[in-house]
Amino acid sequence: MAAAAARGCPPAGSGDRALAELLLEFSRAQYRAKDGGGAAAAKVERIERRCLELFGRDYRYSVIPNVHGEICAHYPRHIVFLERDAGASRDSCESNVQVGKLQDLINRSKMARCRGRFVCPVILYKGKHICRSATLAGWGELYGRTGYNYIFSGGSDDAWADAEDISEEDSALRNADTQLFDKVRGHDIKLLRYLSVRYICDLMVENKKVKFGLNVTSSEKVDKAQRYADFTLLSIPYPGCEFFKDYKDRDYTAEGLIFNWKQDYVDAPLNIPVSLTQSLNIDWSEYQSWDLIQQTQNYLKLLISIINSDDDSGLLVHCISGWDRTPLFISLLRLSLWADGLIHTSLEPSEILYLTVAYDWFLFGHMLVDRLSKGEEIFFFCFNFLKHITSEEFSALKSQRRKSFPPGFTLEEICMLKQKDRGSTTSLSSDFSLGMESSPGAAGSFTYEAVELMPAGAQAQAAWRKSCTSSPQAVLWSRAQHSEDRLPSTGMVEVKSSSSSSSTHSDNFLRIGSSPLEVPRSRLVSASDRESRLEEVRSAFLASYSRTIGLKAVPPSPSGAIGGLLEQFVRGVGLRGSSTL
Repeated sequence: MAAAAARGCPPAGSGDRALAELLLEFSRAQYRAKDGGGAAAAKVERIERRCLELFGRDYRYSVIPNVHGEICAHYPRHIVFLERDAGASRDSCESNVQVGKLQDLINRSKMARCRGRFVCPVILYKGKHICRSATLAGWGELYGRTGYNYIFSGGSDDAWADAEDISEEDSALRNADTQLFDKVRGHDIKLLRYLSVRYICDLMVENKKVKFGLNVTSSEKVDKAQRYADFTLLSIPYPGCEFFKDYKDRDYTAEGLIFNWKQDYVDAPLNIPVSLTQSLNIDWSEYQSWDLIQQTQNYLKLLISIINSDDDSGLLVHCISGWDRTPLFISLLRLSLWADGLIHTSLEPSEILYLTVAYDWFLFGHMLVDRLSKGEEIFFFCFNFLKHITSEEFSALKSQRRKSFPPGFTLEEICMLKQKDRGSTTSLSSDFSLGMESSPGAAGSFTYEAVELMPAGAQAQAAWRKSCTSSPQAVLWSRAQHSEDRLPSTGMVEVKSSSSSSSTHSDNFLRIGSSPLEVPRSRLVSASDRESRLEEVRSAFLASYSRTIGLKAVPPSPSGAIGGLLEQFVRGVGLRGSSTL
């Protein structure tokens, strides 16, 4: 009874209460866009409105309607397409994607992928779209759904009846395997290209999903006609949700938990172009010996490295159905980039946590009720795993600094301003200047990739470093200490301090403030700030999860010792003191 009472009483505080209500709804019923009416529908509508409000804090967006699940039954009823940073001017950063054409391509391509879970952009970073989807549909599903659509549309196959691009010959031959796959996957490829996606990361451990001896799904890497040859395909096999029952049974301990790669159905080897691995210092040949922690860490490093590449290409991440492993990495990417101050810059930890749980997991159809009943707790793993990516080596800023900063300087030295320089409209010192320009496709968003330092020489660098480190008045330009500091928006400018009083656009700065007309931009975040932000998200999740869903206790050891994660939960709810969760 006490446990039931605890589950019915969300914690105090609007952010905590909203998250608790979300988790309760998530754990009780499976979301489907087509399910309408009733109290559950009203709760889902509140969740959707909250997500739109959180997206709108930092982005201009359009909504692709999916109110009754007509596009996809287990995608959000209001699919968000992020067009540009909210503070970017329309002229300087207008998206090349037209929402009407995007919606048309989605309608045409949705049959190409398993369960109709088409390629959907969910994160906008540096003007690039990070997308999610299911894998490619196999012939069984494809023929089954096209036949269903044909019968229930009164004899006209709306899915393929595109008058402008179906010739008579095409129409006559479309029942043949090759012709059908050409048609369907051709639209899928058009959608990928329209979103400028170049990199496709496939998390499947199989080349094709087989059930009852039949190939029920396929994948880009084994497309016989090599229709996806123009894309950069990465096979990065990652265990499915079933493996996370082992995680739960080991008292929610991932250290030392290694997937069995010798199982009969596992036939997709790791395959990554060498050009994408050279800068990561990872021995990829050892991937089958990695435990769950190391494997997740290394895959996340790879994804961050890809989206930080110099080109303007987007990324697609998918598994089989796209609702277990896919949201795991999409959520980790969103949280990691947020922790670096690069996306969702106005959101607090409780808000970014709510957004990723609601949008990336709940509204995109993760079957939490089913997974909990089977002990496959991949959802819990995702947020508890944040403690393993707090260091700078997982920061998107790291590779940008490495490319941008000259030898002999560290981030802290670049960001350090002598007190006498604060308030000056000149450069950091007389020996060099620090310039910034907006990155392509993301005008107004500060990135380290755009930093250029022009030092006068090694001797000048050493002298400047000595003067900064010896000064007790040296300060670090960071969000935590100077949230009012203004960051560059466009053009080539020099670093200015927060003491500049003008808030007009003439000095290429936009002040961070509480006014609804003032939009915060990407912020400099130190390694320690990244760690604290991710730890705050994780702690909030653990506390709310323990009050609503809770962990299933594993059989006690002979010594009767409480498990490590259960101990953390006891601390999280305040029943036992501890310095950290």
